[in-house]
Formats: sequence, structure tokens, C-alpha cells
Amino acid sequence: MSVVINTNSAASIASNNLAASNNMLQKSLNRLSSGSKIVSPADDAGGLAVSMKLTAAARRSGAASINISNTVSFLQTQDGVLKVAGKVLERMGELKTLYTDPTKNASDLANYDKEFTALQSQLTALTTEKFNSNSVFGTTALSVAVSEDGTNTTTIAARDLSSTATGVGVLVASSVTDLGDVTLSDLTTALQNVSTFRAENGAEQSRLGFAQELLTVNKANLEAASSRIVDVDVAEESTQLARWNTLVQAGTAMLSQANQSAQTALRLLQS
Repeated sequence: MSVVINTNSAASIASNNLAASNNMLQKSLNRLSSGSKIVSPADDAGGLAVSMKLTAAARRSGAASINISNTVSFLQTQDGVLKVAGKVLERMGELKTLYTDPTKNASDLANYDKEFTALQSQLTALTTEKFNSNSVFGTTALSVAVSEDGTNTTTIAARDLSSTATGVGVLVASSVTDLGDVTLSDLTTALQNVSTFRAENGAEQSRLGFAQELLTVNKANLEAASSRIVDVDVAEESTQLARWNTLVQAGTAMLSQANQSAQTALRLLQS
């Protein structure tokens, strides 16, 4: 083996190995401190791109789930109004039956008419209920996305409680001033339509519930897929940290030994 002064190959090699080990040690420390194994795009450029798309899809799934929850709240509000409307119609039907009692005098009938008129006002008020400034009833259907990409939607049917087609509009018309202006058929028709509205409302709530459940499952799966790409395995990385830490210490020691090899040449010159 040649003994030289100007070039210390062993020190250069030890220095390069030490630099490489120290670089890996820093990466391992960064991964453990951040919890992510992709600290920079250079670590896994393709994986980072996939993870970003999966994360975005998961966030959209969460947002779509929130929208569905709000729509369900809208439907629950609507059903609450319909439930009360049904009770009002039931009472109107009861009043109409009592109104037909031949033993009642004019004063009795007038008292029944007073309650009927009050119920008319309440029924009219129910048709104008709002949810977050939006009309609960009307002629415009609502559409809500039930998938994170918005390709699947469900339609919330328009329900116009005040229309004459439902029968409610007939009962609250200005031409109806007392129980004598309505028939039991009018009341039963209105009650039937309200009950149909409630059934349709329940069906829509049921579908939205299953759609939301699917979004929740998909969100969890998307997050898990992204986690497998970017999240660091602490157990594995801790092992790597110990390895690189040992190599850095060994490399430092060997570099120190390699730097001392020049002393051999000095001893030869001094002899």
C-alpha cells in the first residue's frame, strides 16, 4: 500500500459515507417528527400526487355528507309541519262532524265556526313555513348530491301544501268562511294528500340516510388509502433511525481514523 500525503482516499470515502448516512438520518428524523414518510415531493412524487387526489376526494365526501345532513334536517322540518297540518285537518274533520249534529242551535254552530276559522289561519301559516330562509313548501324541487364527485344526485320533490290540488288550498280559500262551506270529502281528501306527502318525505329521508352511510364508509376508505401512501410506519422508521444513527456514529469514528492515517507519513519523514 502506497503511503501518500496529498491524497487521503480513505478519508474521502469515509466522508462520503458519513454524509450519506447523515442525510438518511435527517430524513428519518423528519419523517418521525412530521408523521409523514413523504417529507418532500422527491421522496415519492407519484405517491404524493395520488395521495393529494385521495385526500381531496375524502374531503369532498365529508362535505357531501354535511349537505345531506342539512337536507335531512330540511325534510324533518317539513315532516314536522305536515304532522301538525294533519292534526289540524283531523280536528277540522271532527268539528265538521259535530257541526252536522241536528240538535245544535245557531249559537252552537257559530262557536264551531270560530274554532274552524282559527284553524284555517293556523293551516295558512303552516303553508308558509321556512327553513334557513327557504320555503319548506313550494313548486320548486331540490337536488342534492349523494356522491363526492356530484355525479349521483337525488331529487327532493316539490310539495305545495297551499295548492288546491292537495285539498288544503280549498279549505283555506277566502270563499270558505265557515264549516258550512266545506264537506267531509274536502277534509278527507286534504288529509289523504298530507299523509301521502309524509310518506314521500319519509322515503326521501330513508334514501338520504343510506347515501350518507355510503359516503361515510367511502371517506374512511379514502383516508385509509391515503394513509398507506403518506403516513410513516413509526415502528419501521424507528428501526431505520437507529440504523442510520449507528452508521453516523461509526462513520464519524472512521473518518477520524482515516484523517489520522497521514500521521504515518510524518513518522516516516521523522525517522
